[in-house]
Amino acid sequence: MSHSISSVAPNADALSAVWNSGERTDLPYLWLRDNCGCGECRVVQTSEKRFHLFKVPSDLKPRRVSIEHTGSGDEAISIDWPDGHHTRYRSSEIRSFLSLPRLERHYWDGRFQPRRFDYRRFLESDHAAAELIEEFLRTGVCVLVDAPTEPDSSEQLARRLGPIREVLFERIHNVKVDPKGYNIAHTGLAVAPHNDFTSYSWPPNAQALHMLVNECEGGESVVVDGFGLLNELRRDHPGKFDVLCAVPVPFRIFSEEHECYAVKPMVGLDSDGEIAMVRFNTAQMQAVPLSEPRLADFYAAYHELSTRVNSPGAQVIFRLEGGQILLCDGHRVLHGRTALRSDGARHLQDAYFEHDNVRNHLRWLRLSGRA
Repeated sequence: MSHSISSVAPNADALSAVWNSGERTDLPYLWLRDNCGCGECRVVQTSEKRFHLFKVPSDLKPRRVSIEHTGSGDEAISIDWPDGHHTRYRSSEIRSFLSLPRLERHYWDGRFQPRRFDYRRFLESDHAAAELIEEFLRTGVCVLVDAPTEPDSSEQLARRLGPIREVLFERIHNVKVDPKGYNIAHTGLAVAPHNDFTSYSWPPNAQALHMLVNECEGGESVVVDGFGLLNELRRDHPGKFDVLCAVPVPFRIFSEEHECYAVKPMVGLDSDGEIAMVRFNTAQMQAVPLSEPRLADFYAAYHELSTRVNSPGAQVIFRLEGGQILLCDGHRVLHGRTALRSDGARHLQDAYFEHDNVRNHLRWLRLSGRA
């Protein structure tokens, strides 16, 4: 689409803007008034809106509309409203509103290897921090190396990833073999790929798995791209994919002191129908009620997804050494480990963060010119 609007024509409830290319964009009058960017309608420092739509009639129409020729090719639409208010939009502004920006994702399989980043540079260099966050948002996984091995040193990640999200059990969760542990991760058994806290209505969507010491045999880390697998399932078996998006599934986690419970479909979609969340945790999944009319179809779909998740071709397996941190997108990437084969020391700490805060830090780095 050409970069400039060449003409406008008022219609019953919208302004029809014609671009130099000949393409047309309809701009509803209420939208034009609601999104006015002048200092009277917005707080200049923050761009927060202070105009309220109820202050104009629902059948609002402009009193006068014209094109301002700027000489730069970025022509502007000038609008006078019946109450005397004036609104102005440059062509480039209208163009920026044509669609919402979408996050570019790279999907992967068992041949993928997570990128590795230096821990100290991540904390001290804005450029290094931006590079890691961009990779994390693109692939959902990366590894920090040469990190501290002192307990609770994951707290330092908050400088870049935002505040730690506390969960019911511990602010920073310790994972080591413990006969009294409340889940399978505290045994020496293999832990199948899963994501954490599927039993929350909104599970943490960024996770740091910080290996403090790893002196045992076995216990290799496993990661799976849940979104990548679901895209393939959607392509191969759209009916099964739809069932996973629709059937509510109970998830529960509990200990002697705490319990959390949620009933949600395994797959969540955004407003555009794109995959936004997967809940896959065999240990926390509870029985789907027998009254569910799609129960047989659900189990056929669940079996297909479970088979794909546990396929060697989907799993990336590597050893996470002491002083290394695995960062995972908790709504996208499933993580697990192979069985422990010796009694050597192995101590991992989990901390959770929020995607919103991670993305916010990247935006701040870009807007401030630091990266």
